[in-house]
Amino acid sequence: MTKGGQFRTIAVAALMALAWMPGKAGAAQCGNSAAGFDAWKRQFAEEAKARGVGAAGISAVLGTNYSAATIGADRGQHGFHVSLDQFLAKRGGSAIASRGRALKQSNAALFASIQQRYGVPPGPLIAIWGFETGFGAVHGNQHALSSVATLAYDCRRSAYFTDQLYAALTLIDRGSLSANARGSMHGEIGQTQFLPKTILEYGTGGSLETAAGALSSTANFLKAHGWSAGAGYQPGEANFAAIQAWNAATVYQQAIAIVGKQIDGGGR
Repeated sequence: MTKGGQFRTIAVAALMALAWMPGKAGAAQCGNSAAGFDAWKRQFAEEAKARGVGAAGISAVLGTNYSAATIGADRGQHGFHVSLDQFLAKRGGSAIASRGRALKQSNAALFASIQQRYGVPPGPLIAIWGFETGFGAVHGNQHALSSVATLAYDCRRSAYFTDQLYAALTLIDRGSLSANARGSMHGEIGQTQFLPKTILEYGTGGSLETAAGALSSTANFLKAHGWSAGAGYQPGEANFAAIQAWNAATVYQQAIAIVGKQIDGGGR
């Protein structure tokens, strides 16, 4: 084969490969304002249909609205820039520990069942429950699917939230998630705040709006991230890595471990 013929063959092969690459040519275009959202969701719906999303999921995504509140919250995030003690004081660590000990006793059968199945003791689960939603008291009133769709459209983290949106549509098609579910600013749902992809991968089937469903799913998440029954979960111990998988902020990880230990009876 001549060098020119070789180059032509490579070029044709490259073009064919590009034609078959999913989500590239003709993909719904992200945007940075509300102006293009309606056009984007119609194009996204066509792509989703081609990928096998069912009628319920397509109808749900077409019914979403651009959430300015979600964009404001997302762009206003600055991470955790406080010390551990400041974080615990601000988020009410001692109150979570105190109430958590009472909840551990009043829900003893539930926590025993969870620990038997997943190997996760009550302390860290209750700490997560308390820090995330104040034990289910506050877990958002945003239209969850609109929040996720808005973030999938927004150029800042489009790829990450496109995955979350497809997960949400899968759950809707299965009947596991309502198209009108309410959640927090980024589309987190339930008493321990699961994003749709986390529900899809680690949800145990119970409603995340109930303590039993949320705590079982949280325990399943921790087990899937390496939780070893009976091992410690403080920094440097075997199970701390599973807590790190729950949240990327170091002070949050440490707070879960500390308050969890206080609930389980070990002090700080």
